[in-house]
Amino acid sequence: MSGHPDGDTFLAEVPTFASFAQIADTSLYRPVPQDWTIGLADVVQSTTAIEAGRYKAVNMAGAAVISAVSNALGHGRFPFVFGGDGASFAVPPGWAEAAERALAATATFVREEMALELRIAAVPVAAIRAAGRDLTLARFQVSPHVAYAMFAGGGLAWAEDEMKRGRFALPAAPAGSRPDLAGLSCRFDEIPARRGVILSVIVRPAAGGGAGPYRDLLTEVVGLVEASQDMARPVPEAGPPLVWSRAGRDFEARASRKPGQGLGGRRLRLAVGHAISSAILRYRIPIGGFDPARYLAELVVNSDYRKYDDGLRMTIDCAPELADRVEARLVRAAAEGVAVYGLHRQKAALMTCFTPSPTESNHLHFIDGAAGGYAAAASSLKMGEAS
Repeated sequence: MSGHPDGDTFLAEVPTFASFAQIADTSLYRPVPQDWTIGLADVVQSTTAIEAGRYKAVNMAGAAVISAVSNALGHGRFPFVFGGDGASFAVPPGWAEAAERALAATATFVREEMALELRIAAVPVAAIRAAGRDLTLARFQVSPHVAYAMFAGGGLAWAEDEMKRGRFALPAAPAGSRPDLAGLSCRFDEIPARRGVILSVIVRPAAGGGAGPYRDLLTEVVGLVEASQDMARPVPEAGPPLVWSRAGRDFEARASRKPGQGLGGRRLRLAVGHAISSAILRYRIPIGGFDPARYLAELVVNSDYRKYDDGLRMTIDCAPELADRVEARLVRAAAEGVAVYGLHRQKAALMTCFTPSPTESNHLHFIDGAAGGYAAAASSLKMGEAS
């Protein structure tokens, strides 16, 4: 399936920005067209799965949504956001049916292969605006080849709440259905913190808190982090440690095996392939059109460790003192009625990858904390909203 002209035309009109501090600049956002559809997914009871040590599986389920939809749409451009235990995206009307089929097949795959329940929904943008919310889009250009979607306006958060209430639900595909997950992998092992702690942060506006004070808070928090020498992106400049995850190999085997292919055989083939790719990356051995040095450099800059989806999300490698300063500022913002927030500290980060082609530069790398990450931060945010 080729690119959809309506989607391409709209995305061409959406501004891109290179400084993450600009996420609070409302002039950079454009209204998502009225006839578009929002697709959403999240892992049900993700906190329970995390407590059982299954956060890599939870991450894989969320990233599978983006991989499945992208493959179903022939890698045409569409805006999406990875949320740790789920994902959200927007598509024009000509792509809505294919995207919904991919969502439904992903829900079946996640239940049958990963023993997780994926809640899915499709919400018309028109329904969001009828409810008095808006959905606007900007794009954060992290590299010359990758720009991640930033959603604002309150509509995405409203749609997520409606999905959790059971509205706009999509049924899972029939048993045995499988999405096309080509290019999806989570083979890298955990990435240890180098500065002391991996901090996952979520900041959302408080009800009635005022848009101006909230935007000022975002600018201050992002500036505090970016100005500090005690912060870095979780993926080291030289690339992640070249240690493969056994659990990641199992998930990749389940995602990539063909109908009728045994899981054990697929694991074995992947183990051999991983050994070869490890040597290629470690020793920077060019193979055909694949340049491992270039790939690793792009992997670092393409990593998705900061985003905005009706709330700030960051997973950063930082000193405990910087984490304390960020938390103190957010405590004050919550006390002032400006924002609600969630924080989670852990010792390592996780990376889940989507590489449609290893010789192209548009490969995507989704970052989260390795011991709860955004899902744990969201859990504490919900507690704050209830208090």
